[in-house]
Amino acid sequence: MLKQRVITALLMLAVFLPALFASQPQFFMGLTLILISAGAWEWGRLNGWSFRGALQGALMCFLVCVWALDAGWTRQVSAPLWTISGGLWVLLGVWMVHRGVAGWALWPRLLRWLVGLVLLAVAWLAMVQAHQRGINFLLSVLVLVWAADVFAYFAGRALGGRWVKVKLAPAISPGKSWEGVFGGMLGVLVVAVCWVAVDVHWHLAVPSFYTVLLAKGWPLTLLALMFMTAMSVVGDLVESLVKRSAGVKDSSALLPGHGGVLDRLDALLPTLPLAMMVVTWVEMQA
Repeated sequence: MLKQRVITALLMLAVFLPALFASQPQFFMGLTLILISAGAWEWGRLNGWSFRGALQGALMCFLVCVWALDAGWTRQVSAPLWTISGGLWVLLGVWMVHRGVAGWALWPRLLRWLVGLVLLAVAWLAMVQAHQRGINFLLSVLVLVWAADVFAYFAGRALGGRWVKVKLAPAISPGKSWEGVFGGMLGVLVVAVCWVAVDVHWHLAVPSFYTVLLAKGWPLTLLALMFMTAMSVVGDLVESLVKRSAGVKDSSALLPGHGGVLDRLDALLPTLPLAMMVVTWVEMQA
């Protein structure tokens, strides 16, 4: 299993990195559009649609993204879109985690399927816009989520249950602890400090997500980073909840050793549009 996991990871990097650093953004747009469409197919299957029905959902998501590209939304989009999508993620995510698996099952299947497709398309749009801002900006958001996950894992393994006896969400993801969340926040703070130091030292032309936040001072930056880390956890919990409702361990088997596309993107789905919401607000206040 480990060998398969490593091989798949190396293959993904071999495809992702050239697209990320390509001089033409179309390569990155195309690759991420394929991934989001695959995630839309998985979403349909998780919500009880047949293979054909899930494929139709993937096509719908693909066409919506292509329409947004043709309309110029990948270059610039109105601030209210990020505010609405970000607010929806906060309200919907917290509500879903609070209601649990049983609450999710009460939703009409068509409604939860359509909401998921919309959120996937918005996440793709946010990723492409972040890439348009610059690789430094996009990577800083991606690394924020990865750092939160890695630090949370090790903090949870070492300290889980020692400080806070109550589990984070035992009915959804029994392995997650509050100590893991706090460890993830601390790890994100360390990454932010190091990233800003590199930005300043190398005088990078494209500011990172952390450098943009610092325009409003460290207090707001710390608050925003804690918020983003918390929402990455919410994204992970939401996908775990949906998988539990569907009675499956992974969203699919498209990525051998890693599960499905949604298993790799779950924490990014809320954080990407929220990152665009936050930086848009910061720049509007400048």
